[in-house]
Amino acid sequence: MELQVVFENFPNTRSPKARWKVALSKCAQHLSIHAVLVFRFVSDAEMLEHNRAYLDHDTLTDILTFDLRDTPANEVNILISSDRVADNARDFNVSFEQELFRVMCHGLLHVTGQADKTDSEAKAMRLREDELINMFHVEPI
Repeated sequence: MELQVVFENFPNTRSPKARWKVALSKCAQHLSIHAVLVFRFVSDAEMLEHNRAYLDHDTLTDILTFDLRDTPANEVNILISSDRVADNARDFNVSFEQELFRVMCHGLLHVTGQADKTDSEAKAMRLREDELINMFHVEPI
């Protein structure tokens, strides 16, 4: 299956969707991810519903990754809370686009098995996110 990037309910950004797709395709290729990557953008309320249903967590999160490459659809479904991304961008004093790209890279890294449950895993995840962001000399999106 050829790599594809699909967006559902993509938020308004300064850069066109095509630019995002190119950057994410390059990252996925580097990580040897060959699937249909579906990035679905949801509200905090919808993300909370998914957290409760699939992870039995009653908390907000910015991203959930569902690796369905072993199904005929060969998909990776990445749910992203646009609300969380916006709040995190404010908290970290970065643009919405910068935080969005980091979160999208984060989801791709989960597909490769990268975890972030412990402090050391979270630190390693952040380094890998930075590597992806900087690897292709991607200008802030």
